[in-house]
Amino acid sequence: MTFKTEQEAFWAGDFGTDYIQRNQGDALLASNLDFFGKALRGARGIQSCIEFGANIGMNLKALNLLHPGIDAHAIEINAEAAKQLGTVIPPANVHNSSILDFTPARQWDLTLIKGVLIHINPEVLPQVYDQLVASTSRYLVVAEYYNPAPVAIPYRGHSDRLFKRDFAGEIMDRHPQLQLADYGFAYHRDPNFPQDDITWFLMEKR
Repeated sequence: MTFKTEQEAFWAGDFGTDYIQRNQGDALLASNLDFFGKALRGARGIQSCIEFGANIGMNLKALNLLHPGIDAHAIEINAEAAKQLGTVIPPANVHNSSILDFTPARQWDLTLIKGVLIHINPEVLPQVYDQLVASTSRYLVVAEYYNPAPVAIPYRGHSDRLFKRDFAGEIMDRHPQLQLADYGFAYHRDPNFPQDDITWFLMEKR
């Protein structure tokens, strides 16, 4: 697999594989159930979804419990994560590739990206925004670190690997057919269902 950016190679390699061990377990699943229960409370009729950057499928596990029988697909750049993801959703629905190399052949009721845009090279964000919007027939959930202005911060001793900005605002500016349906914040000190200080946005295609 060849890559266009340093960030892709970073997540496809050992760092991305090590990430698997830090992000799994029953406590995370419980937090994700609470998270998506809130983020999708305004969404109706979700029967299919695709997640961009799904890792081992912890988000999709929660979605399948909230929407039993959902037709779930996913894109994952790390080969080991994609292998484990194939035990959560049908292996044929797992696309082991970079988001930048993915071309949607269909649309899904829900397109999801959570904690992934922050790790993508800002120069290619417009392309990713277009792919997210092209993939959804109705709903788009973006759940990332928010900042009103673009900023890069160190990430586990690495530079140029984590970026904050108003991702959802940029998407809606670029694609005015998307309208904000709901939004919220999940705090890392929540006593019951902590997340990683993520701001989420539910957008609907009109």
